[in-house]
Amino acid sequence: MVACDAIAWTIGEPVLCLRGGINRVTGRQSRIEVHAIVAARGAIPSRAWRHEPALSNPKLFARDRFICAYCGHRFHEQDLTREHIQPTSRGGRDHWMNCITACRGCNHRKGNRTTDEARMHLLYLPYVPSLHEDMILRGRRILADQMEFLLASVPMSSRLHA
Repeated sequence: MVACDAIAWTIGEPVLCLRGGINRVTGRQSRIEVHAIVAARGAIPSRAWRHEPALSNPKLFARDRFICAYCGHRFHEQDLTREHIQPTSRGGRDHWMNCITACRGCNHRKGNRTTDEARMHLLYLPYVPSLHEDMILRGRRILADQMEFLLASVPMSSRLHA
């Protein structure tokens, strides 16, 4: 991309310096500095930049900070479940706005009822993460300057700022 002048801009300090051959005429060695964040010129957005991120349990639990929406206790991932506010058997969708994190005990207690029927109230509301927030929720290693860039684009109302 550097050799083809296909980089529109970069952010942060270079994270790697690649050295090439030595020019016989000038005696200078070629080098390419690689940045953590690179924007490609003329890139076509991929499927990853769809309007809404895909829902998965690990991302849902991370969005909700591993806290049960009913009892408010923090749990390990293996002790959590995806809870549908409006049960799927009663027309509820498997969607960010209908799913919250619940411990196994609370999920079992609510069962196939609505929150009103079960007399269980949500301690927090669900929301659809932004695409930048989704990158953070995936749990991959993110360098400090990349995290700074991503968090700048995450709404202040996000739980990631808590």
